[in-house]
Amino acid sequence: MEAAGPPPPMPVSVVEVHQQDIPLYTEYAAQTYARDMVEVRGRVDGFIEQRLFQAGSDVRAGQLLYTLDLRPYSADVQKAQADLNQSQANLEFARKQVALAQAEANLAQANANLVKAQQDVDRLKPLVEKEAAAKQDLDAAQAALDANKANVNSLKANVEQTRLQTRTNIDSATAQVASSRALLRTAELNLGYASITAPISGRIGDSLIQVGGLVSKTSTQPLTTIVPLDPIWVRFKISESEYLRQQDSAKAWKTDRPELHLLLADGSTLPGVGQIRDTLNQVDQKTGTLEVQATFPNPNHVLLPGQFGRVRLITHQAKNVILVPQRAVQEMQSMQSVFTVSADNKVEVRGIVTGERTGDDWIVEQGLKPGDKVIVEGVQKVRPGSPVQTTPYKAPPASSEQNKG
Repeated sequence: MEAAGPPPPMPVSVVEVHQQDIPLYTEYAAQTYARDMVEVRGRVDGFIEQRLFQAGSDVRAGQLLYTLDLRPYSADVQKAQADLNQSQANLEFARKQVALAQAEANLAQANANLVKAQQDVDRLKPLVEKEAAAKQDLDAAQAALDANKANVNSLKANVEQTRLQTRTNIDSATAQVASSRALLRTAELNLGYASITAPISGRIGDSLIQVGGLVSKTSTQPLTTIVPLDPIWVRFKISESEYLRQQDSAKAWKTDRPELHLLLADGSTLPGVGQIRDTLNQVDQKTGTLEVQATFPNPNHVLLPGQFGRVRLITHQAKNVILVPQRAVQEMQSMQSVFTVSADNKVEVRGIVTGERTGDDWIVEQGLKPGDKVIVEGVQKVRPGSPVQTTPYKAPPASSEQNKG
């Protein structure tokens, strides 16, 4: 009977470690929200005749959403236009100064009569002195002269009064024209407000008042709401110590504006890079956290307000570090170790000291050097000194996209 030979080498998957520069991330629970949501409200009263959108659809700024009963406001515009026409006619009449022209004509006629009366007195005086004319004729001429003087003075006062009245009429008519124009503009605005348009672009909600319902400009209930979706706003909270650490290191929360990535609930990553926009002005005393607000591009409107995810923030760059998969690390009594493969394909045990975790990997601070081959798959089946047959380890596709510091 032949003696049994040594067992065949155990197949294992290994990774050859090397130094590399990697970014280290921190993740925070996050939620999208509608920071700039707008309530659509009526600015005039009226009954809804048309609703021109579907709830949940995307609308553009200026797009017509509702049409109210336009007839009362169209009538107001026509009345205001008629009042303006009448005011303009009154102003034109006042500017022509018909009464003033008549008063000035009367004054001119009176001045002519006064001149004739003065001539008559001047002609009769020497004749009376020579007794060539009767004293009675001179007295009559003098009386006529005095009467014409009084009439001229009266007509002068009348001209001044008429001129003042004319200026007053022109000013009043001008003011009435301006008032009529303002009323017409108000009527036109109200007519425009009866066609309710979207104030911003975004995703529109359901209509809270249906066709036939009464819209009131004093109502506390909006007609509907619109939320802008691109960019989408996201908020997350960091601890006070994390905030201070960032301030001390890279000032990431204010000046550097680090890039952010958003991991969605299904495990996917939102395309595009986010930016920190604001941090609130005080730490929550109950939780000891500070709220941070960021925006992410959302051109396809994939995200809606209220969704949950995780914000991934790069904290710093680790230089010349060695990584090993977490599944390769053995832990026992707070000691960490890995199995490595020697040059003669024998298993060895190495005690290691790990640092931060990044995705599915550990950063190894002590115990390994570049070029070491670490067993990742098959660690449960090997023992120190046993021969192994190695193949390169292939990480699952998902693990390469997950980094967590």
